[in-house]
Amino acid sequence: MGRLERYVLFRTFAGVGAALAVISAVILLVQFVDLSRSVGVRADVGVGDLFIMTLYKSPGLILLLLPFVFLGGGMSAYISMNRSSELVAMRAAGVSAWRFIVPSAAAAFLTGALTVTVFNPLAADLSARFEVKRASLMDNYLGDTPKEVWLRQGDEKNLMVIHAKARDNLRGQVRLKGVSVYIYQKDDQGLPRFRRRLEAANAELIPGFWRLSTVREASAGESSVRSDSLLIRSTLDAESAMERFSSPDSIAFWKLSSAIRQTELAGFSAASYRLRLEQLLATPLLFAAMAILAAAFSLRLDRLGGLAGLAGAGAAFGFVFFFFNQFSGALASADIIPLFLAAWAPPTIALLSGLTLLCYTEDG
Repeated sequence: MGRLERYVLFRTFAGVGAALAVISAVILLVQFVDLSRSVGVRADVGVGDLFIMTLYKSPGLILLLLPFVFLGGGMSAYISMNRSSELVAMRAAGVSAWRFIVPSAAAAFLTGALTVTVFNPLAADLSARFEVKRASLMDNYLGDTPKEVWLRQGDEKNLMVIHAKARDNLRGQVRLKGVSVYIYQKDDQGLPRFRRRLEAANAELIPGFWRLSTVREASAGESSVRSDSLLIRSTLDAESAMERFSSPDSIAFWKLSSAIRQTELAGFSAASYRLRLEQLLATPLLFAAMAILAAAFSLRLDRLGGLAGLAGAGAAFGFVFFFFNQFSGALASADIIPLFLAAWAPPTIALLSGLTLLCYTEDG
């Protein structure tokens, strides 16, 4: 890149950084107030705990709004250069807008890839910490109110359904109370056939096994057998088991494929996980589309008038696009449209819209 491209790229990312700072501050404030109302009034929580929970939850929301940070920050940078006549000087020197827009879009694409591969796992880990922290605090408020748990695990030959009356909220560990285990074996057609049932006072997930205590076991057509403890094989680990209690948004990008495989082996639908994976894969394209849209809504020369209206239209487009993206995800979750279409159509439409408007603005 030449000096001009580096200068425009620096100004663009400076605007994105300023927009990110503003959005982050607003999210932190809103989340702190929300947690103060929803958790602080129901449990014995100090300001420090509320602030830590806010820091745990906010990164995921910031990443959700990051594409629109690129849109707003890019627009502010281009409008600033437009009003200071820098864009006029560039065009008077015969510099095409494509010359500095393409590097900005490429940088946004790389930032999107970095967000998915690095920042998303960090945000997912913090989100999991938030869920554990909130559950721990709310347990003190709810007392001994039972919280039932249903888990399923399986492989090509066996299927196991686990029901527990309650679970302990311990990070990195899975402990269940009042456990019922239903074990099925798949026949030649893949249909499950009931084999045995286990009743246990407690169950703890250890590497490769469920460790049951105070067990009563009954097979089909046979009398029950009691034992103090019993080990049964498990295809789950602590993380994948805890993911059963989590939303797809709180699972890291690198773990989604494993979550999909485990969920399908257990007989569940993995549509929500597949949609989340496709949306993450489309994130770099979305970032690049927002960078192009930011330029498309801001390159009209200030002396020609209408720049404020065009910038307002860009902001309105961002809101419309956000709801369109969420609506597409809802349709895919309801099996109305394919998952691939729901994930990739919004960023593709945004990219084509930006290119169309940019071609009209720049090339007439």
